Amino acid sequence: MEEEKPVAESNSAKSSVTAHEDYFANLDFSKLAVSIEDMFKSGVHFGHSKSRKNPRMDEYIYAVRKNISIIDLQKTVEKLKEAMAFLSEKAAAGEEILFVGTKKQAKDLVEAAAKACKEPYVKERWLGGTFTNFKVLSERARFLREGQEKMEKGEFAKYTKFEKMKIAQELERLEKKMGGIKEMRKLPGAVFVAGTIEDALAIKEAEIKGVPVVALVDSNADLRGVDYPIPSNDDAVSSLKIMLSYIVKAVLEGKSKMKIVADKKTNDSELKDKQQ
Repeated sequence: MEEEKPVAESNSAKSSVTAHEDYFANLDFSKLAVSIEDMFKSGVHFGHSKSRKNPRMDEYIYAVRKNISIIDLQKTVEKLKEAMAFLSEKAAAGEEILFVGTKKQAKDLVEAAAKACKEPYVKERWLGGTFTNFKVLSERARFLREGQEKMEKGEFAKYTKFEKMKIAQELERLEKKMGGIKEMRKLPGAVFVAGTIEDALAIKEAEIKGVPVVALVDSNADLRGVDYPIPSNDDAVSSLKIMLSYIVKAVLEGKSKMKIVADKKTNDSELKDKQQ
């Protein structure tokens, strides 16, 4: 029987989207620094049992302790900084970053992190064709948006009670399946994946469509299709929380740069108009 993987936080089931949203809302990103010590305290270094190690992850494994693969946090820092720089650049260019995380312990955190930087997300099952058949997905997303808008405006009042109930049920079903991506009008500039095994299809579709992938990669991960791998425990809530904090920081910094550039262009334009 496989030795149980150590986790730094056992009450993950009690976590909620609201609690995670509060966490990100109260986090001072200006003071958040990439720290090996903080990662160690959060259990980022804990991999899976030695028997489950993927050979492609060998270069990121520091040692084996009590049959558990220990991730080299120095390499985690190195790869994390590369990924953060890339995501910040994408955000600064005005491109969207799609957050994906469907495993139980990650989904609420992924949603909260995406909302913290106002980006799209997928927390339920990845819908096949989300990227490879984006036109169809866009049509369903538009149907959802327009349906919800009509519902809010009371435009379904003329329908029977039964018809309104069926419409509401359909909109609720679609909201659960694709609510996090209903505002995504084009393919994102990059995808951040919290679990490569659970969301292998998302990575595959991103690879097909040429969308760069940033992902947390645990000791059992397959690196194929991942452009910016970040060696990390992707199971413990405490580990997911700190790593997602760094990702959110990178995206927010990129958006801040974009705003500064946009404001400068506006000011320059106004000054030019005044001079004329």
